[in-house]
Amino acid sequence: MFEYNPKSLKAEEFINHQEILDTMAYAEEHKNDVELIHQILEKARPQKTDKGYSCAGLTHREASVLLASDLPEVNERIFEIAEEIKLAFYGNRIVIFAPLYLSNYCVNGCLYCPYHLKNKHIPRKKLTQDEVREEVIALQDMGHKRLAIEAGEDPVNNPLEYILECINTIYSVKHKNGAIRRVNVNIAATTVENYKKLKDAGIGTYILFQETYHKESYETLHPTGPKHDYCYHTEAMDRAMEGGIDDVGLGVLFGLEGYKYEFAGLIMHAEHLEAVHGVGPHTISVPRVKPADDIDPEEFNNSLSDETFEKIAACIRLAVPYTGMIISTRETEAVRSKMLKCGVSQVSGGSRTSVGGYAGYSADERPHDTEQFDVSDQRSLDEVVKWLMESGHIPSFCTACYREGRTGDRFMSLCKTGQIQNCCHPNALITLSEYLEDYASPETKEVGYKMIEKELMNVPKEKVREIAKQHINDIRTSNARDFRF
Repeated sequence: MFEYNPKSLKAEEFINHQEILDTMAYAEEHKNDVELIHQILEKARPQKTDKGYSCAGLTHREASVLLASDLPEVNERIFEIAEEIKLAFYGNRIVIFAPLYLSNYCVNGCLYCPYHLKNKHIPRKKLTQDEVREEVIALQDMGHKRLAIEAGEDPVNNPLEYILECINTIYSVKHKNGAIRRVNVNIAATTVENYKKLKDAGIGTYILFQETYHKESYETLHPTGPKHDYCYHTEAMDRAMEGGIDDVGLGVLFGLEGYKYEFAGLIMHAEHLEAVHGVGPHTISVPRVKPADDIDPEEFNNSLSDETFEKIAACIRLAVPYTGMIISTRETEAVRSKMLKCGVSQVSGGSRTSVGGYAGYSADERPHDTEQFDVSDQRSLDEVVKWLMESGHIPSFCTACYREGRTGDRFMSLCKTGQIQNCCHPNALITLSEYLEDYASPETKEVGYKMIEKELMNVPKEKVREIAKQHINDIRTSNARDFRF
């Protein structure tokens, strides 16, 4: 019998099944306890300090009570506080990225993914290094600076050496004024030694979705292949951090198991990383099961409504206030708009989920034969950028913290002491100016410079503000690029 211990390195102890069941029971018992809920909400609120803001966060039990509550006034307050927290620590910036699929060869049997080994009618494809270059140029020509590379698990076709070679190729491509400045990596769980190699290759965040924290369901959903090993997969973030990667990204695939179970497990995983390594997850993603080749979401009986999905995101923001939250183009424009008010701080734009989905295709055409999932928001990057600005958000292409070594606990310290406004805010405006000059449509450019002029006044330190203005002027009047604080 395993006992709950957030400081343990054993998956079944830091993600303890009985503790999750007890948490769900506790939440159900107290979901209408107004006095307790008021205390939890007060704890979650950001507090103004001499140095900026502080936020206590919530335990998995506290957050689960809020998630379970069906009191309308409680739900309203959850969303209000989620937006308060996001603005306190990240401002109105939204980081932009795109996925790059390298290979759909995979030896696993995951029942929810079209790349599973038994799917014989999906074309299998792996990018050559020349094709990687073409994809990167296409992404640079869109305006992207940050990529998340994706590949199936296949030690023959996609060995780590291939991933490392692709990372090197991506960073080497300089096209016109374009450059990919941060490569995040979403590949299968691996060894400490391999994580060290990824760190040495200069990756940003290592991302690994848990899919489901319910061990029995996990093993059923992954009947064959190395991913079947629940503990090895769940303990991957500890090995990554041991290997020197201090920015890691969590996520579950909502719809595979009951959402209350998954939510508790996700927050417990964040608590575990904080307890053992002193820093929680750099990002948390909230994908849902979506249609794809050979995959019908109706086969999974744990689907959730948009309203519940949005509440989950808001409760994550209250529980883990300093994490970056990611919403992908799996979701529609309408859902993504609502999620921006739930605490989301990163979105993908102009995304393709096919292997080789960018080069040779216009903004309004896309291949479907090797897609991992349907893309619901099919707007171009320029349309996404303009939409964000018209919604009052600053699209940020900034990668400065990663390249200045402000990762892990150093980034969290910057975030917690309120220095975001003097660092990330001007960096966002500088990189937005790069996008406007090099890639934006005339309409987007006009909206963008009006926003920049207004938002420069929100940089607290006058010296920083004046330097940012000068950098933006240099970008507009010359080919000078890549300024950063």
